[in-house]
Amino acid sequence: MTTAPAPNAIDSAAGLAADYWRTDIIDIEPGRIHVRGYPIQELIGQIGFAEMIWLMLRGELPAKRQAALLEAALVASVDHGPHAPSIAIAKMATSCGLPLNGAMASALNALDDVHGGAGQQAVELFHDIEARMFDGASLEAATATGVDAFIAAHGKYLPGFGHRFHPVDPRAVRLLALVDEAAQDGVVGGRYAAIGRAIEALLSGRKGKPIPMNIDGATAVIYAELGFAAPLARGVFCLSRAVGILAHAWEQSSRGERNKGPMPRQLPYRYTGEATRHLADSYATVVP
Repeated sequence: MTTAPAPNAIDSAAGLAADYWRTDIIDIEPGRIHVRGYPIQELIGQIGFAEMIWLMLRGELPAKRQAALLEAALVASVDHGPHAPSIAIAKMATSCGLPLNGAMASALNALDDVHGGAGQQAVELFHDIEARMFDGASLEAATATGVDAFIAAHGKYLPGFGHRFHPVDPRAVRLLALVDEAAQDGVVGGRYAAIGRAIEALLSGRKGKPIPMNIDGATAVIYAELGFAAPLARGVFCLSRAVGILAHAWEQSSRGERNKGPMPRQLPYRYTGEATRHLADSYATVVP
């Protein structure tokens, strides 16, 4: 015979269940969905996707100009063609028979420190330089010591600056112009744009040629100016790039091509191993 649990045990179990996945983000009951306290029906048709991202991540709605700046960063990062490994992976995965969700997952998993993480790393660098300024260093001195510390810790590659394809990244130029407009109107402070440009000047002086900000540096300026934590710079970039990944996977799915590799089969790769050798010859040289 099973004994019914005591009322206080039921209350305790219910409390444990309620706290197990506790969240400040969404409150759901039958017929009721509230996002950060707002009824979902009041948000639908009234706010844009960038505003929804902000609300979900930050807990409050952004001002219209803040949302516009975030949306500009999202639009700028959606795609960079099959040159980008994440896009190439999506296309190859689709040609191997994966459905859209599988191709997207394969591609998004490539967005790590090397490909996809530069925005987060740039925000971290900006924050470090800012902290040095708070400690009393000038912008120029803080930039030099911050860059040197980053290089000492992570190697000579500086995230957010220079581009292997574009001498000047057209996306960065437009984004920085929008940041300047927002700073002039008091929407953002402009501190991180100044830090980014100080890094540009430092690198150009050291290299003897222009090393402009790229898309990762410019979006990092925006995310920092808008107050996003550094890890969210990578997360929001993934949201943006997912659109390009989806578009290329969908396009590839209609082409009927199978098992496409990373380069045309007509182009040979370079073999750098041993010349042709034979097993019998190798055995003959072995000393018993």
